[in-house]
Order: sequence, then structure tokens, then C-alpha cells
Amino acid sequence: MKERFNASQVSKVIDQSLVYQCACPAQVCRAIFELRELHEYQMNCASDSVNDAVVHNTIALATEKAHELMEDCLARILDIEGWNMATLNMPETLKKKAAKDL
Repeated sequence: MKERFNASQVSKVIDQSLVYQCACPAQVCRAIFELRELHEYQMNCASDSVNDAVVHNTIALATEKAHELMEDCLARILDIEGWNMATLNMPETLKKKAAKDL
């Protein structure tokens, strides 16, 4: 499955989001990881029949589409919030906002 963000990058967004109580990007990242796990499971699941193979391939294809949408969503969220796309560092304004809300 094609990945726009690698596991390390997704984890970095989650970590910063949780530290600064900014849950929305973290929720999208967790969904991305869950979709990757689902896809891997479908690709490795034993198929005892042609029907099983069709079921697994159908789920894998849908997962790939959902994964692409969620990665696009993450990129858009990070852009809207002003994250540094090169380093995936949260902008200072979000850190201050989250700290102020605590």
C-alpha cells in the first residue's frame, strides 16, 4: 500500500498532539495506523477458497482507498493548522493555545 507518511512521521504527529492536548490530528493518525494494520492482515490472511480471496482483496482495496483519503486528510489538517511539513513539528501557536486551555 502506498504511504504518503511513514510510521515515524505519523507517530511524531501523534506524540506532539497528545503532549499539547490537540487530539484531532492524533485521531486521524491512529485511523491511518489502523487502516495499515487492516490492510496487512487482509494481505496475509490465508485463503481457503476463491471466495475467501475475493473477500480479502475487496477489503484490501477498500482499505487502500480509505487510507489514501485519510492521509490526504492529515496533510490538509497539518496545512490548515500551520505544521512544518518538512519536519512535522507542531506550530508554536498551537502549543501555546493548548497550554493556555490547560
